[in-house]
Amino acid sequence: MASGNVTVTDRAVRKIASILKAEPAGAMLRVSVEGGGCSGFQYRFDVERERATDDIVLGSNEAPVLIDPVSAGFLSGSEIDYVDDLIGAAFKINNPNAKSSCGCGTSFSL
Repeated sequence: MASGNVTVTDRAVRKIASILKAEPAGAMLRVSVEGGGCSGFQYRFDVERERATDDIVLGSNEAPVLIDPVSAGFLSGSEIDYVDDLIGAAFKINNPNAKSSCGCGTSFSL
């Protein structure tokens, strides 16, 4: 599912829905970008129950994803995916704006 040039894969939607089922009603996943991490910026994933009026909402009714406008600028053109491979299971953001990233994939630089 896509909106605002950010795409959420079907795998990610299924995992988000699974996570949110264990949370109180009205829970949503917030994806944001903040300063820090070993490469300059890092992705953050939080479960929230409050939506700001300027949040971008992606996903589905069962798997809503919130992105604030500042983070949306850093995430433009990105794909939010969920991978489960030999090194572990995690959400992964494929960000075409990132010039470099750390080995774990949770931080990046522009």
